[in-house]
Amino acid sequence: MTRLIVWRHGNTDWNASDRVQGQTDTALNDLGREQAAAAAPLIAALHPDAIVASDLRRAADTAAALAGLTGLPVRTDPRLRERSYGQWQGLTITEVAAHFPEQYTRWRAGEQPLGCDVETLDDLGKRVGQALGEAADSVPGGTVVVATHGGAARQGCGFLLGWPASVMRTLGPLQNCHWTDLGHDQVRGWWLRAHNSGASPQRPTPSPV
Repeated sequence: MTRLIVWRHGNTDWNASDRVQGQTDTALNDLGREQAAAAAPLIAALHPDAIVASDLRRAADTAAALAGLTGLPVRTDPRLRERSYGQWQGLTITEVAAHFPEQYTRWRAGEQPLGCDVETLDDLGKRVGQALGEAADSVPGGTVVVATHGGAARQGCGFLLGWPASVMRTLGPLQNCHWTDLGHDQVRGWWLRAHNSGASPQRPTPSPV
């Protein structure tokens, strides 16, 4: 069986202020570094064979905490970046609601916000899912850890599992430095082993973006 651990990065100042990060390259804050340090031994105990990360700093630095314990190198893949939020990036959720009220309402309903350059969920799921699949294929029968982002993790895992959008909306967002655990074999294909695993210190995160 191949095992895939899809790990969300630690907290950032933009997480803490409910600001849309998307593909903006923000850094971990003190809490985020503490979360990564707390989660890394738990994941190291799963005996990973490879580590892959989004090339954005908050994910790559989260992965580095695990690499420091395991001695494994971190390979980065830009396909693992968070959803591009276009004109929303850098705004707080309150500002998005004020400046893009119709698009915000569509987004909250799980629909595509039109006219503000936000990446579609289908495109996000496909690019992240393909990257996750290739990462898993790189170590057949092994355990691969992928450090990525909240929305990217959800949609990428949904792509591998073949879940429709209606099912994806029922899945709670990953907390900072928590992970989704997937298994794969030639008989069953992909299946969900666990979701939102972790024991790192948390600060309430109003938005997964």
